Amino acid sequence: MTIRLELRRAGESDLSLLEDLTQDPDVTGEFQWFGWNDLRRWRRGWQENGLIGPDGGTLLVVSGDDRLGLVNWRRRPTTPAAFCWEIGVIMAPQARGRGHGTQAHRLLASYLFAHSTAHRIEAATDVENIAEQRALAKAGFAREGVLRGIGWRDGAWRDGVGYSLLRTDPL
Repeated sequence: MTIRLELRRAGESDLSLLEDLTQDPDVTGEFQWFGWNDLRRWRRGWQENGLIGPDGGTLLVVSGDDRLGLVNWRRRPTTPAAFCWEIGVIMAPQARGRGHGTQAHRLLASYLFAHSTAHRIEAATDVENIAEQRALAKAGFAREGVLRGIGWRDGAWRDGVGYSLLRTDPL
């Protein structure tokens, strides 16, 4: 049985969850732990714009009252007249391995296509993060290739895998 997920705006009471998902090595998971950095990021963003602005944002992934993770996006110019969205999903430990990441990607893509003129959404993940690659593929994203030495994690440069979804692709 698939649990129905929704995206909702983060409230001030959700900031501790966002901090845990990005700053606590026991919660982030192996592919999201990049060391401690900018510990006030979420609180500054909340005070500035409630974590949603014209160049990006963050929403919570929820099922009823259960907070299961976060999705975020940021604008990336592609030409002087166009942009795409770069997205990310981080699921809480208890929500991993249940197909929720796939649903979260689909929900965010639908949201961004419905509320912006962007034609393209991009996502990338560590080449060793097979679960995320499966989630992106199941959500309809096309694998575009390996991004050599794209990210620094755990003392080494890591390869990534790039994916995209176009507005004209089926969801």
